[in-house]
Amino acid sequence: MSPRKFFHPDAAALTLHRILFALSDPTRLAVVSELKDGAERASGDLLAESVPRSTMTHHLKILREAGVTRTRPEGMRCLISLRRDDVDARFPGLLEAILAHGHSG
Repeated sequence: MSPRKFFHPDAAALTLHRILFALSDPTRLAVVSELKDGAERASGDLLAESVPRSTMTHHLKILREAGVTRTRPEGMRCLISLRRDDVDARFPGLLEAILAHGHSG
């Protein structure tokens, strides 16, 4: 069985409107807030008790395809991390400003 493959846009292809759309949802903003320390998290551990798995899968896809997160398969799990360096390179200070004012968690 081959590992799952996930689409991740190149850093140069990140667009402000897709990132802002991805971060406009409170659930997705909460996920990014959980990832802001730079550690990888298993997809099942992110907001595990408050969001159904199918809904979380949808939110993670939007974040990944906007270029905000990276998904890495590891065995049966998917590990999610924040693409802070890529987003900061394209839009300096954007994530920091949004995280500072957009979510109190």
